[in-house]
Amino acid sequence: MDSAIPVVRLSAARASLGGRPVLRGLDLTVAPGEVVALLGANGSGKSTTIKTVIGTVPLTGGERELFGVPGHRFRDWRRIGYVPQRTTAAGGVPATVREVVATGRLPQHRMLPFGRRDRAAVDAALQAVGMLDRARDGVADLSGGQQQRVLIARALVGSPELLIMDEPMAGVDLASQQVLADTLRGEVARGASVLLVLHELGPLAPLIDRAVLLRDGQVVQDGPPVGADHHQDHHHAEIRQGLLT
Repeated sequence: MDSAIPVVRLSAARASLGGRPVLRGLDLTVAPGEVVALLGANGSGKSTTIKTVIGTVPLTGGERELFGVPGHRFRDWRRIGYVPQRTTAAGGVPATVREVVATGRLPQHRMLPFGRRDRAAVDAALQAVGMLDRARDGVADLSGGQQQRVLIARALVGSPELLIMDEPMAGVDLASQQVLADTLRGEVARGASVLLVLHELGPLAPLIDRAVLLRDGQVVQDGPPVGADHHQDHHHAEIRQGLLT
């Protein structure tokens, strides 16, 4: 695609949850190959922004584009990999690690069954997150950090051009955080764009091109990251001032 066309564009985006305004005229772009982190306190609109991008929360105003296509017309979902906030990777359904990751290949197909290329892609995604040796295990038997790795593998298995992740570091052990950082480094190296929600930059800081700080559903800062410690100080200062809830 044209490198001048953003892979994500929200313009004056407005959205509500339960009748309560959450996004209040938010502007956001992600360029091809760019890694953008959404930061801010709880309630600032980070996760709602992500859900607006993928269309699970509809806009009540403004515009949304994916790869230059108006959001309501976009259908090419195989170009996007999505990692939701971790609950349980299998959603309460008995499933093996391999079965969960294989569902990430569904957008590549109009019909089943999967072929050799799909099985190889599943193996490669599991290898990337260090879970190939657990492929036959039940997801319910994994730790929280391991379940998060499975969700990431599911998003990676289709080799997406845009990877969207909602708080991938939340409640994850240090080893899994490092696996995530290494995995993202590989995705960026092959040219993928990344949009992710973070509470702090942590080990992902070297990979972030732009840190976008949200407050009350609007962008209040957008630029190169200045470090996790600075963000934490700024974040705590805003709380003390009563600007964030």
